[in-house]
Amino acid sequence: MPLVVLVLLGGCGGSPGEEDGRAAQDAAAVPGFPYTVTNCGVTSTFKSPPRRAVTMNQHATELLLALGLQDRIAGTAYLDDAVLPAYRPAYDGIEVLAEEYPSKETLLAAGPDFVYGGYSSAFDKAQGRDRAGLARAGINSRLNVEYCTAGPIGLEQLRTEITEVARTFGVPERGAELIAEEQRRIDAVTARVKDRPRPAVFVYDSGDGSASTSGGGGMGNEILSLAGGTNVFADLKGTFADVSWEKVIERKPEVVLVYDYGGTTVEAKKQRLLNDPALAEVPAVKNRRFVVLPLSSAVLGVRVADAVESLGRSLHPDAA
Repeated sequence: MPLVVLVLLGGCGGSPGEEDGRAAQDAAAVPGFPYTVTNCGVTSTFKSPPRRAVTMNQHATELLLALGLQDRIAGTAYLDDAVLPAYRPAYDGIEVLAEEYPSKETLLAAGPDFVYGGYSSAFDKAQGRDRAGLARAGINSRLNVEYCTAGPIGLEQLRTEITEVARTFGVPERGAELIAEEQRRIDAVTARVKDRPRPAVFVYDSGDGSASTSGGGGMGNEILSLAGGTNVFADLKGTFADVSWEKVIERKPEVVLVYDYGGTTVEAKKQRLLNDPALAEVPAVKNRRFVVLPLSSAVLGVRVADAVESLGRSLHPDAA
Protein backbone atom coordinates (compact mmCIF):
# COMPACT_ATOMS: atom_id res chain seq x y z
CA MET A 1 0.00 0.00 0.00
CA PRO A 2 1.23 3.54 -0.60
CA LEU A 3 2.54 5.54 2.31
CA VAL A 4 -0.08 7.93 3.65
CA VAL A 5 1.03 10.75 5.93
CA LEU A 6 -1.54 11.07 8.69
CA VAL A 7 -0.64 14.45 10.11
CA LEU A 8 -3.30 16.94 8.94
CA LEU A 9 -2.88 20.67 8.65
CA GLY A 10 -5.40 23.32 9.60
CA GLY A 11 -8.45 24.09 7.41
CA CYS A 12 -8.47 26.90 4.90
CA GLY A 13 -11.92 28.38 5.38
CA GLY A 14 -12.47 31.93 6.49
CA SER A 15 -12.74 35.47 5.20
CA PRO A 16 -10.10 37.07 2.95
CA GLY A 17 -8.82 39.08 5.90
CA GLU A 18 -8.45 35.96 7.98
CA GLU A 19 -6.70 34.24 5.07
CA ASP A 20 -4.20 37.11 4.78
CA GLY A 21 -3.57 36.91 8.50
CA ARG A 22 -2.99 33.19 8.39
CA ALA A 23 -0.67 33.56 5.41
CA ALA A 24 1.39 36.13 7.33
CA GLN A 25 1.53 33.79 10.32
CA ASP A 26 2.60 30.93 8.04
CA ALA A 27 5.46 32.99 6.66
CA ALA A 28 6.65 33.76 10.18
CA ALA A 29 6.05 30.29 11.64
CA VAL A 30 7.17 27.94 8.87
CA PRO A 31 10.95 27.68 8.54
CA GLY A 32 12.44 28.11 5.11
CA PHE A 33 10.14 30.76 3.64
CA PRO A 34 10.29 32.63 1.38
CA TYR A 35 11.19 29.68 -0.85
CA THR A 36 12.27 30.09 -4.48
CA VAL A 37 12.24 27.16 -6.90
CA THR A 38 12.71 26.87 -10.66
CA ASN A 39 10.42 24.27 -12.20
CA CYS A 40 10.32 23.53 -15.94
CA GLY A 41 11.85 26.90 -16.72
CA VAL A 42 9.51 28.90 -14.48
CA THR A 43 10.90 30.49 -11.31
CA SER A 44 8.43 30.98 -8.46
CA THR A 45 8.87 32.50 -5.02
CA PHE A 46 6.57 31.34 -2.24
CA LYS A 47 6.28 33.75 0.67
CA SER A 48 4.36 31.05 2.54
CA PRO A 49 3.01 27.58 1.75
CA PRO A 50 0.05 27.45 -0.67
CA ARG A 51 -3.32 27.32 1.07
CA ARG A 52 -5.64 26.88 -1.93
CA ALA A 53 -4.10 24.53 -4.46
CA VAL A 54 -5.88 23.17 -7.51
CA THR A 55 -4.55 19.85 -8.78
CA MET A 56 -4.97 18.88 -12.41
CA ASN A 57 -4.29 15.26 -13.35
CA GLN A 58 -4.47 12.28 -11.06
CA HIS A 59 -0.82 11.87 -10.18
CA ALA A 60 -0.61 15.51 -9.05
CA THR A 61 -3.65 15.02 -6.84
CA GLU A 62 -2.41 11.78 -5.34
CA LEU A 63 0.99 13.24 -4.49
CA LEU A 64 -0.59 15.99 -2.40
CA LEU A 65 -2.85 13.43 -0.74
CA ALA A 66 0.15 11.20 0.02
CA LEU A 67 1.75 14.19 1.73
CA GLY A 68 -1.35 14.70 3.90
CA LEU A 69 -2.26 17.99 2.21
CA GLN A 70 -5.93 17.38 1.42
CA ASP A 71 -6.97 20.42 3.44
CA ARG A 72 -4.81 22.59 1.16
CA ILE A 73 -6.61 21.46 -2.03
CA ALA A 74 -9.34 23.90 -3.08
CA GLY A 75 -10.29 21.86 -6.15
CA THR A 76 -9.19 19.00 -8.39
CA ALA A 77 -9.74 17.75 -11.94
CA TYR A 78 -9.05 14.99 -14.44
CA LEU A 79 -8.84 11.40 -13.19
CA ASP A 80 -7.63 8.68 -15.57
CA ASP A 81 -8.91 5.88 -13.34
CA ALA A 82 -9.90 5.19 -9.73
CA VAL A 83 -8.14 7.02 -6.92
CA LEU A 84 -6.12 4.65 -4.75
CA PRO A 85 -8.29 3.26 -1.92
CA ALA A 86 -5.99 4.72 0.72
CA TYR A 87 -6.67 8.21 -0.62
CA ARG A 88 -10.37 7.85 -1.41
CA PRO A 89 -11.78 9.25 1.87
CA ALA A 90 -9.63 12.37 1.56
CA TYR A 91 -10.38 12.74 -2.15
CA ASP A 92 -14.13 12.53 -1.56
CA GLY A 93 -13.92 15.67 0.55
CA ILE A 94 -12.41 17.76 -2.28
CA GLU A 95 -14.44 19.69 -4.85
CA VAL A 96 -14.13 18.25 -8.37
CA LEU A 97 -13.99 21.22 -10.75
CA ALA A 98 -14.35 19.22 -13.96
CA GLU A 99 -14.21 15.65 -15.24
CA GLU A 100 -11.36 16.70 -17.51
CA TYR A 101 -9.67 20.12 -17.46
CA PRO A 102 -11.68 23.04 -16.08
CA SER A 103 -12.23 26.16 -18.14
CA LYS A 104 -10.17 29.21 -17.24
CA GLU A 105 -13.26 30.75 -15.62
CA THR A 106 -13.97 27.67 -13.50
CA LEU A 107 -10.33 27.43 -12.47
CA LEU A 108 -10.12 31.07 -11.39
CA ALA A 109 -13.48 30.85 -9.60
CA ALA A 110 -11.93 28.27 -7.26
CA GLY A 111 -9.64 31.04 -5.96
CA PRO A 112 -6.36 29.12 -6.23
CA ASP A 113 -3.01 30.41 -5.07
CA PHE A 114 -1.25 27.43 -6.69
CA VAL A 115 -2.04 25.17 -9.66
CA TYR A 116 -0.28 21.82 -9.97
CA GLY A 117 -0.41 20.05 -13.33
CA GLY A 118 0.63 16.48 -14.02
CA TYR A 119 0.80 16.84 -17.82
CA SER A 120 1.79 19.77 -20.04
CA SER A 121 -1.79 19.88 -21.34
CA ALA A 122 -2.90 21.16 -17.93
CA PHE A 123 -1.37 24.51 -18.88
CA ASP A 124 -2.82 24.86 -22.38
CA LYS A 125 -2.32 28.46 -23.50
CA ALA A 126 -5.15 28.22 -26.03
CA GLN A 127 -7.52 27.47 -23.14
CA GLY A 128 -6.20 30.37 -21.06
CA ARG A 129 -4.46 28.19 -18.48
CA ASP A 130 -0.83 28.89 -19.36
CA ARG A 131 1.59 29.35 -16.50
CA ALA A 132 2.58 32.89 -17.53
CA GLY A 133 -1.07 33.93 -17.52
CA LEU A 134 -1.61 32.37 -14.11
CA ALA A 135 1.45 34.21 -12.78
CA ARG A 136 0.03 37.51 -14.00
CA ALA A 137 -3.08 36.69 -11.98
CA GLY A 138 -0.91 36.15 -8.90
CA ILE A 139 -1.15 32.36 -9.02
CA ASN A 140 1.95 30.19 -8.71
CA SER A 141 2.12 26.89 -10.56
CA ARG A 142 4.06 23.67 -11.02
CA LEU A 143 4.36 21.10 -13.81
CA ASN A 144 5.44 17.51 -13.09
CA VAL A 145 9.11 17.28 -14.11
CA GLU A 146 8.50 14.23 -16.31
CA TYR A 147 7.29 16.63 -18.98
CA CYS A 148 10.24 19.01 -19.04
CA THR A 149 13.27 16.84 -18.32
CA ALA A 150 15.80 16.33 -21.11
CA GLY A 151 16.78 12.68 -21.23
CA PRO A 152 15.35 9.57 -19.60
CA ILE A 153 13.16 9.83 -16.50
CA GLY A 154 14.04 7.81 -13.42
CA LEU A 155 14.08 7.72 -9.64
CA GLU A 156 16.18 10.89 -9.46
CA GLN A 157 13.30 12.85 -11.00
CA LEU A 158 10.82 11.16 -8.65
CA ARG A 159 12.90 12.31 -5.69
CA THR A 160 13.06 15.82 -7.13
CA GLU A 161 9.29 15.98 -7.65
CA ILE A 162 8.42 14.79 -4.15
CA THR A 163 11.12 16.88 -2.48
CA GLU A 164 10.20 20.15 -4.22
CA VAL A 165 6.45 19.71 -3.77
CA ALA A 166 6.86 18.89 -0.09
CA ARG A 167 9.22 21.85 0.33
CA THR A 168 6.76 24.15 -1.43
CA PHE A 169 4.06 23.21 1.07
CA GLY A 170 6.36 23.49 4.08
CA VAL A 171 6.38 19.77 4.88
CA PRO A 172 9.87 18.61 3.79
CA GLU A 173 9.97 15.86 6.41
CA ARG A 174 6.88 14.24 4.91
CA GLY A 175 8.53 14.27 1.51
CA ALA A 176 11.67 12.62 2.88
CA GLU A 177 9.58 9.93 4.57
CA LEU A 178 7.63 9.24 1.39
CA ILE A 179 10.80 9.01 -0.71
CA ALA A 180 12.38 6.58 1.75
CA GLU A 181 9.31 4.31 1.70
CA GLU A 182 9.10 4.33 -2.11
CA GLN A 183 12.81 3.48 -2.35
CA ARG A 184 12.55 0.69 0.23
CA ARG A 185 9.74 -1.03 -1.69
CA ILE A 186 11.43 -0.62 -5.06
CA ASP A 187 14.72 -2.00 -3.73
CA ALA A 188 12.92 -5.09 -2.45
CA VAL A 189 11.58 -5.84 -5.94
CA THR A 190 14.84 -5.20 -7.79
CA ALA A 191 16.65 -7.52 -5.37
CA ARG A 192 14.16 -10.33 -6.11
CA VAL A 193 14.31 -10.04 -9.91
CA LYS A 194 17.93 -9.05 -10.53
CA ASP A 195 19.11 -12.52 -11.60
CA ARG A 196 16.00 -13.45 -13.59
CA PRO A 197 15.79 -13.42 -17.39
CA ARG A 198 14.25 -10.15 -18.55
CA PRO A 199 11.27 -10.71 -20.87
CA ALA A 200 10.85 -8.44 -23.89
CA VAL A 201 7.73 -6.31 -23.31
CA PHE A 202 5.56 -4.33 -25.72
CA VAL A 203 3.58 -1.60 -23.97
CA TYR A 204 0.17 -1.17 -25.59
CA ASP A 205 -1.36 2.16 -24.65
CA SER A 206 -3.89 2.46 -27.46
CA GLY A 207 -4.29 2.55 -31.23
CA ASP A 208 -5.68 0.65 -34.17
CA GLY A 209 -4.03 1.76 -37.41
CA SER A 210 -0.80 2.15 -35.45
CA ALA A 211 0.16 1.52 -31.84
CA SER A 212 0.78 4.10 -29.16
CA THR A 213 3.47 2.67 -26.93
CA SER A 214 5.94 3.62 -24.22
CA GLY A 215 9.19 5.13 -25.43
CA GLY A 216 12.43 5.10 -23.52
CA GLY A 217 12.16 8.60 -22.10
CA GLY A 218 9.34 8.30 -19.57
CA MET A 219 8.75 6.88 -16.12
CA GLY A 220 6.84 3.97 -17.64
CA ASN A 221 10.06 2.69 -19.21
CA GLU A 222 11.92 3.01 -15.91
CA ILE A 223 9.17 1.18 -14.01
CA LEU A 224 9.31 -1.68 -16.50
CA SER A 225 13.08 -1.92 -16.16
CA LEU A 226 12.97 -1.86 -12.34
CA ALA A 227 10.36 -4.64 -12.42
CA GLY A 228 12.67 -6.89 -14.41
CA GLY A 229 11.46 -6.39 -17.97
CA THR A 230 12.87 -4.87 -21.16
CA ASN A 231 10.84 -2.39 -23.20
CA VAL A 232 11.11 -3.39 -26.87
CA PHE A 233 10.77 0.28 -27.84
CA ALA A 234 13.18 1.71 -25.27
CA ASP A 235 15.28 3.06 -28.14
CA LEU A 236 12.56 5.59 -29.01
CA LYS A 237 12.81 9.02 -27.41
CA GLY A 238 10.01 10.51 -25.38
CA THR A 239 7.45 9.21 -22.92
CA PHE A 240 5.13 7.90 -25.65
CA ALA A 241 5.63 7.03 -29.31
CA ASP A 242 3.52 5.85 -32.24
CA VAL A 243 4.85 2.75 -34.01
CA SER A 244 3.65 0.60 -36.87
CA TRP A 245 2.35 -2.90 -36.24
CA GLU A 246 5.12 -4.15 -38.52
CA LYS A 247 7.64 -2.84 -36.00
CA VAL A 248 5.81 -4.63 -33.19
CA ILE A 249 5.97 -7.88 -35.15
CA GLU A 250 9.68 -7.40 -35.91
CA ARG A 251 10.58 -6.96 -32.24
CA LYS A 252 8.87 -10.18 -31.12
CA PRO A 253 7.72 -9.17 -27.63
CA GLU A 254 7.20 -11.98 -25.14
CA VAL A 255 4.75 -9.97 -23.02
CA VAL A 256 2.20 -7.24 -23.75
CA LEU A 257 1.74 -4.65 -21.01
CA VAL A 258 -1.69 -3.04 -21.44
CA TYR A 259 -2.27 0.43 -20.00
CA ASP A 260 -5.74 0.57 -18.45
CA TYR A 261 -7.57 3.90 -18.74
CA GLY A 262 -10.25 5.79 -20.63
CA GLY A 263 -13.22 4.46 -22.54
CA THR A 264 -11.54 1.42 -24.12
CA THR A 265 -11.47 -1.53 -21.74
CA VAL A 266 -8.50 -3.80 -21.17
CA GLU A 267 -10.47 -6.69 -22.63
CA ALA A 268 -11.17 -4.70 -25.80
CA LYS A 269 -7.48 -3.91 -26.16
CA LYS A 270 -6.56 -7.57 -25.72
CA GLN A 271 -9.12 -8.61 -28.31
CA ARG A 272 -7.79 -6.06 -30.78
CA LEU A 273 -4.41 -7.85 -30.59
CA LEU A 274 -5.77 -11.39 -30.46
CA ASN A 275 -8.06 -10.86 -33.43
CA ASP A 276 -5.38 -9.41 -35.72
CA PRO A 277 -4.08 -12.23 -37.98
CA ALA A 278 -0.87 -10.28 -38.59
CA LEU A 279 0.00 -10.55 -34.90
CA ALA A 280 -0.82 -14.24 -34.52
CA GLU A 281 2.83 -15.36 -34.38
CA VAL A 282 4.01 -12.61 -32.04
CA PRO A 283 5.09 -14.63 -28.97
CA ALA A 284 3.16 -12.51 -26.47
CA VAL A 285 -0.06 -12.74 -28.50
CA LYS A 286 0.37 -16.39 -29.43
CA ASN A 287 0.88 -17.30 -25.77
CA ARG A 288 -1.74 -14.83 -24.54
CA ARG A 289 0.72 -13.34 -22.10
CA PHE A 290 -0.80 -10.03 -21.04
CA VAL A 291 -0.13 -7.93 -17.96
CA VAL A 292 -2.04 -4.79 -16.97
CA LEU A 293 -1.16 -1.50 -15.32
CA PRO A 294 -3.39 1.54 -14.74
CA LEU A 295 -2.09 4.51 -16.73
CA SER A 296 -1.94 6.57 -13.53
CA SER A 297 0.61 4.04 -12.21
CA ALA A 298 2.89 4.43 -15.23
CA VAL A 299 3.77 8.10 -14.69
CA LEU A 300 6.03 9.96 -12.29
CA GLY A 301 4.12 10.04 -9.02
CA VAL A 302 3.49 8.21 -5.77
CA ARG A 303 2.39 5.00 -7.52
CA VAL A 304 5.87 4.13 -8.77
CA ALA A 305 6.54 1.59 -6.01
CA ASP A 306 3.04 0.11 -6.47
CA ALA A 307 3.70 -0.26 -10.19
CA VAL A 308 7.12 -1.85 -9.75
CA GLU A 309 5.69 -4.33 -7.24
CA SER A 310 2.73 -5.19 -9.46
CA LEU A 311 4.79 -5.63 -12.62
CA GLY A 312 7.48 -7.52 -10.77
CA ARG A 313 4.90 -10.08 -9.64
CA SER A 314 3.37 -10.31 -13.13
CA LEU A 315 6.66 -10.66 -15.03
CA HIS A 316 8.34 -12.90 -12.46
CA PRO A 317 5.59 -14.82 -10.60
CA ASP A 318 8.11 -17.41 -9.39
CA ALA A 319 10.44 -14.86 -7.82
CA ALA A 320 10.70 -15.22 -4.06
